[in-house]
This record gives sequence, C-alpha cells and structure tokens, in this order.
Amino acid sequence: MANAIADGSLHPVLCRAYAARGVRDSAELALTLDKLVPVSTLDSVEAAVALILEHRERRILVIGDFDADGATSTALIVRCLRAWGFGAVDFLVPNRFEFGYGLTPEIVGLAAERAPALIVTVDNGISSNAGVAAARARGIKVLITDHHLPGATLPAADVIVNPNVPGSRFASRSLAGVGVAFYVMAAVRRELDRRGTVVMPPVTDFLDLVALGTVADLVPLDVNNRVLVAQGIRRIRAGRAVAGIRALLQIGQRNVAQLTSADLGFTIGPRLNAAGRLDDMSIGIRCLLADSEPEALALASRLDALNSERREIEAKMQGAALAAVQSLREPAANGPTRHGICLFDADWHQGVVGLVASRIKDRIRRPVIAFARAGDGGLRGSARSVPGIHIRDVLDGIATRHPELISRFGGHAMAAGLSLDEVHLDAFARAFDAEVARWRDPSVPANRVETDGELSNEEIALETAQALRDGGPWGQAFPEPCFDGRFAIKNARVIGEKHLKMWVQTHDGARAFDAIAFNFMSANRKGADENPPLPAGDVRLVYRLDINEYKGERRLQLLVDHVLS
Repeated sequence: MANAIADGSLHPVLCRAYAARGVRDSAELALTLDKLVPVSTLDSVEAAVALILEHRERRILVIGDFDADGATSTALIVRCLRAWGFGAVDFLVPNRFEFGYGLTPEIVGLAAERAPALIVTVDNGISSNAGVAAARARGIKVLITDHHLPGATLPAADVIVNPNVPGSRFASRSLAGVGVAFYVMAAVRRELDRRGTVVMPPVTDFLDLVALGTVADLVPLDVNNRVLVAQGIRRIRAGRAVAGIRALLQIGQRNVAQLTSADLGFTIGPRLNAAGRLDDMSIGIRCLLADSEPEALALASRLDALNSERREIEAKMQGAALAAVQSLREPAANGPTRHGICLFDADWHQGVVGLVASRIKDRIRRPVIAFARAGDGGLRGSARSVPGIHIRDVLDGIATRHPELISRFGGHAMAAGLSLDEVHLDAFARAFDAEVARWRDPSVPANRVETDGELSNEEIALETAQALRDGGPWGQAFPEPCFDGRFAIKNARVIGEKHLKMWVQTHDGARAFDAIAFNFMSANRKGADENPPLPAGDVRLVYRLDINEYKGERRLQLLVDHVLS
C-alpha cells in the first residue's frame, strides 16, 4: 500500500479494514469532488441538458419513485431548476397502491392534467415503455433519468440518461437515482455558466440530498459514490443541510456534528420511506423542499408518526413470517432447506413487504421474496438478496424459463420488485428456489458470517472506534468493519422490549465492556410470540465498535450483530 495507508498515519485496524475492502492507494481515500468521474462522460447527458434548457420557460413535471432515493432525486431537481430561474417546475409521485411503480399510462393521464411540456423521471422510467408511449402520444416530451437495469427493449423517450443501459461508457455503474439526477443538474449548471447566465446556488449545495438518497438506496459505495456521500455528510455536519434533513435529524435525536452514513440509513431513510410505504411520498418530498424550519419540522413529525405506525405493522408481519420460515425447516436442519424463500400472507401490507423480506433475509441468509395482495387480483412482491446472487438476474432467468409466471419485474443486484397472479404463486416459488440454486456456490455455507477478524484487547478501545468512524463513509459493498471474538456474558437483560443489553468480558477476563444487540428479541423469536432465551456464559460475538455519548461523556460500546455459540 502507498503513502498514508502504510506510513503509520492511519490506525492499524483501519488500515486492515481498508485493505480487506480492496483499497490499495491513498488516492482512493481523498474523497474530494475533483475525484468524481467527469460529468461529461455520462452518456447522453448533453442531450438531456439541451432538452431541459429548451423548456426553461415551459412547464416541467418531475415524476419520482416512492422511496428515499426517489424523494431526494425529485427534491434535488425541483430545487435546482426553481433556483435557476426555470419558469414552472413541479413534481408528481405515484401512489404505489393506486398506480404501481414507474411512469405508467395512468400516471401520464394524471400528469397531463397539469399540462407539462416535459416530463422528467427520476429513479424510474427505464422499464416504462407503455407510459413513455402514452406521453409521446399526448405530445409530451420525456427525459428518463434512472439507474435501474433496463429490460430487453428501451422505452422510446426523447432522452435516456442511465449508466446501466447497454453500451454505456460511464465508469461508475453504481450511481443511485439521485446520483444520476445530480450529474444531470451539474451538466445543466455547467451549460448555464458557459452561456454567462448567473444562477445561484451551485449544484454542490445539494450534496446533502445526494448523500441521503445514495445511502438509503443501498447502492454499492464505489469510490465515486463514497465521494458523493462524504461531501454530503460534510455539508450536513457543517449545518448546511436543507431544512427537511435538519428537522428529521432533530426528530431522530442525532448529533449533527458527529453524523455518519449510518444515521442517514437508519434514522432519516426509514422515516422518508415510511411515507411511500403507508401513505403518500409527497409528504417526504415536501419536507425536503421546505425552506422554513417550522414547516420542515411539522412535516418531519408526520413522517416520524408514519414510521412508528410502520414499525408496528412490520413487527406483526415479521412474526408471521418467522413462523412461516420455521415451518420450512426439517427436524435435522439448522435452517430452511430451500435455497430461495417466498413468503405470502393475505393480510400483509404491500408497502411493508420489502422490510419483511430484508429482515428475514438477514436472519436466514438466503434470498427472500415477500408478497402481499395488490388489490387487483394479483400479488406484488419485494425481493432482497445476499452477496453473490443477483436478484434481478434471478427473476430474468425465471421469466425466460417460465414466461407465464411473472407479469412484471425490475430492480438491481440486491433488491427487486415483481408482480404476478396469485394462482401462479406456488409454481413461482418452486421456480425461484430452483433458479437461486443455480446461482449458489455449494461450497459456500448459507449461514457464513464474514468479519474483519479478531481484535486484541488493546484494540478494543475508544480510539479505535473513533478512527473507524472517521474512516467512513461505510455502506453497501464497503461495509462498516465488524469483528468477532470470544466473550463471557456476565449480565444480560432486555430493554425496550426487544433489545438485549449486556455486560461482556474478554475470554481472558482482562477487560469488560458494555454491549447491546438491537432487536435481538424480535429477530430471534422461534415463532410469532415465543421469545428466545437470554444468552449466557461463553459465546462468540460478531460486533462493531461504537461510541456512546451521553451528557458529554463518551464511552466505548459494542454493537452486537450476532450472538453465536
């Protein structure tokens, strides 16, 4: 390794973590804006700029997705274009329960009531062939900005900007929807500057939105995305975030000056997503567009209430899902014998099935699809996968082998959505299990847990925790370092009904630490209502180092991900 990585200026534990994640040069750690892949290399971005500037005095309608990536993408483009003097810019986000995903013909009909001359999709549109055709038939031009993988035929939009279309030369395929939107807005701003048009603020003023959407969408944090996230976090820590992000952090009781990517992913992201899951994502977008503190705080409070409701619904659904998974186990097996798991309950909420799939996937370490009734005689499913199994390609394989089973699907490597008729569910579940089996490496155990190894007693320290915090941002494909080791549990108790608080001692008895396993009770239930026994004695913990700050005191805490025998 070069220079700063090897010369002792970085903590040795952080050096080992970087090496394990493929960092080989100190240049990769300089997460400055000049390290971004050049804007001009994003295919079709110049055509997108020309199309947008043609409509500077005409009505532009931004149509977003109903998740945090879609909300931040929408807010970014609306804020930029309004600030830069565009005459009429508004947004529309589909109600997932009425219109489903993407630019559907029905959404186009709703959009047409506002008489836009140009529709700009963000975080969606690449599979909206029928919707684009409907817009073009009405004389509405369409610019698609998206990051999802395309189908066999691209929609006939006026311009498509997507780093994942066939033949793309762009060096970072992992941009989130908000990352694509940022690049398009950066190109617009550059052209306005070239023409001598004085506009404020610069697009970099909205990197807080880019960081939030990128982390919340769980896209891989390659170097380009790490730059975007690091720069956005820097703005938030400096108190320069939009009012909505500041309000959500206040509601979530986060320390802004010490903000990490985990705060974006686990505090703000779920509250934004709750609007799209249970109600209307326009609440979340309006929060991100609000300029006054009182308005932003009022909308953030509504999002917080929706998130609390979401948690209650999810807890009930997760209990039923765990019971269903238990029924798939064979007596001699340690886990489900199937390679890929499909779950369905007639009472499940379709806005929450993605969270259930994610929780169960984390528990059984296999790809999971959770289904709910869509109200149209069909089912909508949300899929979550594990490293090494590309879930969108799994669905594509099923569609190729069994074209009658899936009505519609889309997504990326780790997450996807699909629709199918309920009568096809059993056949689909068998096909899904078989297709996942084709992808699996039989030499890799399904229950394998990867860590950064063991720490010495001296390395389990506040100094190490601070170095790791400063070494971020961490996220998908660049995970926060976690470690394993033998500990003796000296005391364990349940707090908040579902969290496990422990006092643990190193195997040699030399040191002891506070430790907490969030959601341990709910994650380890044998069924819907049966609580697991509290762990005791000698165990192997998989944990991360955290700094617990309370009343000005900073103490080391172990965040426990797994308690193993």
